[in-house]
Amino acid sequence: MRALVIHGRNDLRESEVPTPEPGDDQVRVRMAYAGICGSDLHYYNEGANGAFVVREPLVPGHEVSGTVDLDPSGSYPPGTPVTVHPATFGVCEPGLEQHRHLWPHGAYLGSASTMPHTQGGMSEYLLVAREAIRVLPPTLPLRRAALAEPLAVGLHAVAVAGGVGGRRVLVSGSGPIGLLAAAAALASGAAEVVCTDVLPGPLERARALGVQGTVQVGQESLPESHFDVAIECSGAAPAISAAIVAVRRAGILVQVGMMAAGPHPIALAPLVAKEIQLRGSFRFNDEIDEAVRLLDSTPSIEAVVTHELPASSAVEAFRTATDSAGSGKVLVNLWHDPS
Repeated sequence: MRALVIHGRNDLRESEVPTPEPGDDQVRVRMAYAGICGSDLHYYNEGANGAFVVREPLVPGHEVSGTVDLDPSGSYPPGTPVTVHPATFGVCEPGLEQHRHLWPHGAYLGSASTMPHTQGGMSEYLLVAREAIRVLPPTLPLRRAALAEPLAVGLHAVAVAGGVGGRRVLVSGSGPIGLLAAAAALASGAAEVVCTDVLPGPLERARALGVQGTVQVGQESLPESHFDVAIECSGAAPAISAAIVAVRRAGILVQVGMMAAGPHPIALAPLVAKEIQLRGSFRFNDEIDEAVRLLDSTPSIEAVVTHELPASSAVEAFRTATDSAGSGKVLVNLWHDPS
């Protein structure tokens, strides 16, 4: 089968690899689409995602959709449209019983955090644990369904905030995760959603989703102590400091954007003085099921997708996704014929 394989920094090739055969508890999926995530870009542009270095050929991709090709159990007929929960959960520790995504020693599709690496979904076929299969509604196109994983990240941030119904919400950073966090907040009944970014392009995409306001960082100012909840998706220290100022007393700041390891200059005095709760949000638990329902009921979320390129143009797709000014979510068509 064909696969897109990262061999190192700026080294992405279309390769022939063996077609996998499913075991008793596995399903083989014929892939259709894969979204390019920030971690995929790090692996391509830098040969590493933080401490996780590409040490062997790595197939990227964890934002995927496709159809069942072979299920040895017969539970899923061939052609069944699906998306995939990309996590393999690790070993439970006391106090984490309800937080599988935080169990240590887990794995994630398209990740160099394990050795051998956990291969991702940018290939013609992917073996998936049966429990990871999520059957799609017949009215949900495979193209839109590729957004389920990143939308689940946004929905998890909303859950970490304790819900946003009737609340004023700031979304800091309007890249693909920020846009989908905004969509999640709108769908969850937020009274107001305001998005920020340093670039005008992402803010145009945020307005297309229906947010009530946008603020271009460096050109406009955020209101002080206005928001009940901030969902910070940029991972930039100045943006975190600005979000602290913008959140009201006893408000909540949910940190989604991953920061590089090491210390960062963040102004915490207002957080203490206003008794703001700072909460981390990592990937998601089971919110992908809600994401599938929301994508089915809200077709407008697909506006987050700005580019779709064929697998034969994968290098161009990765370069396009690196340009945050000109692109939102970039999808790779994995040798799929939509007709």
